[in-house]
Amino acid sequence: MRLALIGVAAGFLGALFGVGGGIVIVPALVVLCRFGTREATATSMSAVFITAFAGALTYSFHGDLKPGAAALIGIPAIAGVVAGTALQQRIPVRQLSYGFALLLVAVAARLAFS
Repeated sequence: MRLALIGVAAGFLGALFGVGGGIVIVPALVVLCRFGTREATATSMSAVFITAFAGALTYSFHGDLKPGAAALIGIPAIAGVVAGTALQQRIPVRQLSYGFALLLVAVAARLAFS
């Protein structure tokens, strides 16, 4: 039930604000379901694959999808995912958690004061 609720929240917030994976799913899996950081990240990436497809399809029905721009972002992002995953496997989990928390605080501060 928790996983389904996390999915609904991530899908809703992803469609509304463009967030969901890292900002909603990862912390929720770690806190509510006691996943490890790496397992939560991998699970989130897999879930985002599914939700991204559904979101893109829905937005395309509304005429809001720009396939060329999506490809110019998505294809190079594959290299970023491969590099990020390789790096993540070498960083201690505690440092990953602090780095992620710092990123969330920085983004929140930027949004709040811009």
